[in-house]
Amino acid sequence: MEFGLLSLGDLLADPNTDQCRTEAERHRTLVDQGVLAEKIGMDAIHLGEHHGSGYQLSAPAVVLSAIGERTQSLRLSTGVTLVANLDPFRVAEDYATLDVLSEGRVEIVAGRGSLFARTFEIFGQDPRQSRALFTDHVELLVRLLREENVRADGLRPLQGETSRPRPFGELPVWIGGGTSNESIDLAARLGCPLMLPSVFAPPEAFAPMADRYREQWALAGHSGTPIVGACCHAHVMPDSQVARKNFRVWYQNYWEWVQSLIKSYTPHAEAFSFDYERLAAGPALVGSPAEVVQRIEKSRELLGLDRMIFMFDLGGIPDEVLFPTIELFGAEVMSQVNS
Repeated sequence: MEFGLLSLGDLLADPNTDQCRTEAERHRTLVDQGVLAEKIGMDAIHLGEHHGSGYQLSAPAVVLSAIGERTQSLRLSTGVTLVANLDPFRVAEDYATLDVLSEGRVEIVAGRGSLFARTFEIFGQDPRQSRALFTDHVELLVRLLREENVRADGLRPLQGETSRPRPFGELPVWIGGGTSNESIDLAARLGCPLMLPSVFAPPEAFAPMADRYREQWALAGHSGTPIVGACCHAHVMPDSQVARKNFRVWYQNYWEWVQSLIKSYTPHAEAFSFDYERLAAGPALVGSPAEVVQRIEKSRELLGLDRMIFMFDLGGIPDEVLFPTIELFGAEVMSQVNS
């Protein structure tokens, strides 16, 4: 199983000290995390994308380019690229440029961003068209990366154009989804890997989605192997109880901020209260290395995972805690999972 590092780039004060990074410091620590990810043997880094909110990551391709210049083999991926909001022709250009500069290390994880309806308004779009925009843009993006002289009659028409530069390699497009059958079926139909949004529920909740994806993949007649990934929040320390005690304040800080953000962007969205015990027993991996290894193995078995990505930096956790945590994960978790 492959390992990846995930960050969405929230900019929150550390609730223990009230200290908050500057925007420049927050971006710099993302690049440093990418360098560390490669150093400990991770396969990929995934950077998120948000617009007009407290999340700092709005241009993941730019940050990934900085990481790419300081790494040699790390795959440069997203988590997710808001393809519904963006022009797919420009997305193809941006990520193919990064792909040629990094000599074929780039991926895209395409997401609809349906939890943040106001983002569509920022881009002059109707959020009620999110599904149609996502499907149309993903289909076109995949074609632009795979084909030249593309013609399209959908929401983003083309008259035989070719995006430049051409990708260095295959440039995979994952579909980030699993809360609706439409996204799962789209991934299977297009032959795209599937990244499940498993920070929202325990892994067993997504098992039916993974099964459906593989079934639909087979029905589509693809010759390759379906690829499934999942994501989680994580915190690992030598002692399980210390890990749970220390992580709670950062996790609660982040969780409550996200819920308020979702409500401000999508007023009709359901708010989820912070239930630490439920979260730590389900979508979050918090504990000692041995405990985290056991939880990862369970997720891999339940979902048949090919890649799992881990988000450590949230809620204002300071670098002096964050970086040793990631290093411990590399030294005592990753080696055991794939031993």
